[in-house]
Amino acid sequence: MSDSVKHFEAMKSNLSTEDDDDIVESDIELDNTDVMEPDNDPSQKMGDPSVEVTEEMRDAANMTKLKAVDLISEGKLEDAIGQLTEAIMLNPTSAILYAARAGVYVKLNKPNAAIRDAYVALETNPDSAKGYKIRGMARARLGQWEEAANDLHVASKLDYDEEIGMALKKVEPNARRIQEHRRKYERLRKERELKNFERERQRKQAGADREALSGLRDGQVMGIHSASEFETKLNAATRALRLVILYFTATWCGPCRFISPLFTNLASKYTKVVFLKVDIDEARDVATRWNIGSVPTFFFIKNGKEVDKVVGADKSALERKIAQHAGQ
Repeated sequence: MSDSVKHFEAMKSNLSTEDDDDIVESDIELDNTDVMEPDNDPSQKMGDPSVEVTEEMRDAANMTKLKAVDLISEGKLEDAIGQLTEAIMLNPTSAILYAARAGVYVKLNKPNAAIRDAYVALETNPDSAKGYKIRGMARARLGQWEEAANDLHVASKLDYDEEIGMALKKVEPNARRIQEHRRKYERLRKERELKNFERERQRKQAGADREALSGLRDGQVMGIHSASEFETKLNAATRALRLVILYFTATWCGPCRFISPLFTNLASKYTKVVFLKVDIDEARDVATRWNIGSVPTFFFIKNGKEVDKVVGADKSALERKIAQHAGQ
């Protein structure tokens, strides 16, 4: 199994859960006709790049390379490897020699050995078309389709030949299928992340709503003694999407004593409305914030904003407006 296919198997495994009935998984349909198991032979001999190559050594390497070419034409590939290795020892700075040996390793079905030689060829000469070509062909033999396609495209730009074109016809369809699957599973991964994010958001929201509701006593009037206490109750009501009736009163206020029992009764009637009571002499900071000029005064608050108001001990107006806003 190639590295690319292993990658997608892992991605599919991560996406496969009991919750994924909407995810349709399909195998990557690749043409793996010529794909083979990797060769695991010990690394071949490499030349010492620090060796100072003389003209005589270079000429001897070229003569040895020509012998290798003859051996290749005769089908004596192992012997050709020996000659090319000898040439590399003579001239370890030649990218052509490494690329040539890499090509023979491909013919011998030793793609890993070919890739090792191709890497050295490209380190020696980054513009080695044959280095890219042979590495691309070797990677294709291992099913490394995307990497093979990249190498062959570079080789094609540097020095196109028919062999590169034929290799690309084999490699590109597989590379495209893998890229399509990558896009598919990346999309599914993002969808899963968004789904999980939304689930977590809803979970936190539900927890916040429960916490908010726990601080609101249904059917009761809650006294407010400070600005911080008021903010806490108002925020809780806002999170719980509750209507708030904010009642400003005073102990010395006669009309307040007249309407307070009604306010308490209304609280028991409209249990999903939050009834807050503020003594202006006790919580002066709250009264100042709301610019209280007289009591009793009732503010109707939704989503943290004032939506209506009743000033004075007007029982009918208070009942009518609570019924109106509580029903919205």
